[in-house]
Amino acid sequence: MKKERAAALRVGTFLLMGLIALGAVVFLIGQERGLFRPKITLYAHFDNTSGLVAGAPVRTAPREIRSRIGYMSQMFSLYADLTVGENIRLFAGLYGLRDDRLADRRAWVLEMAGLVGREHLMTHDLPLGWKQRLALGCAVMHEPPILFLDEPTSGVDPTSRRHFWDLIDGLAAHGTTVFVSTHYMEEAEYCHRLALMNRGRLIALDRPPQLRRSLGQPVLELLVDDPARAVEALRGAPGVLEAAMYGRAVHVTVAPGVAPEKMVSQRLAAAGRRVDRMREIEPSLEDVFVALVRREGGAVVG
Repeated sequence: MKKERAAALRVGTFLLMGLIALGAVVFLIGQERGLFRPKITLYAHFDNTSGLVAGAPVRTAPREIRSRIGYMSQMFSLYADLTVGENIRLFAGLYGLRDDRLADRRAWVLEMAGLVGREHLMTHDLPLGWKQRLALGCAVMHEPPILFLDEPTSGVDPTSRRHFWDLIDGLAAHGTTVFVSTHYMEEAEYCHRLALMNRGRLIALDRPPQLRRSLGQPVLELLVDDPARAVEALRGAPGVLEAAMYGRAVHVTVAPGVAPEKMVSQRLAAAGRRVDRMREIEPSLEDVFVALVRREGGAVVG
């Protein structure tokens, strides 16, 4: 069984506190201006707070706690007008690395980022995937047990994104607890715990399989001749809680106790839509998030 550590994180207007397993990857997903995107403020100020962060008491060891936290922002993690090597030396100096440890960590960052022999390159000239890996390396130069990543794969190509998650999995496997904000719902499949937020409040915190099982409402996947018009016909229908396009398919969440296939078939037939396939499926995490937000009064629009 994994050991657990106390951790605190302020997200929006609520404080997420609790026992988080060592080496856990915790995702934070919320909605901001129509995107699945949480607005996060990370606090390293611990006055009038009790508890432990990475084993350090927050009342008496705030400086020590700061040294045990790594943070990679979505933007401006690196200095674009410095070379790769200069960025590494800068962050090493900020974290107090010297001599043999500096040499070892510098070699690790270059190897991890795929930049061995490219130390002289200007950071602003690097492809985005290399920049992200270099930023991650600089954020963990001091080997912090807790790491915060703010939308770390935003804008990178799928191959670079997968490579980046392999790196995160490696850090977690060696005991680093990683908090990740993202608006990519599919990335939530990689996490150990998923925190869902709406209107600045935590509305769910659990493992992805448990969140799916907690929905308690049937979800149908439809293949139809015109998905957009099928969604229009189903929204607002008695017994239909949510209807939305999901790729080329349509996902329909229905109220418990309703005969979903019959009701949906009749509604679409009345609208002149052809149903090529209909089946009940396990809800996606997006289905779960939308359902929970609806239960909480809906999302803020605008």
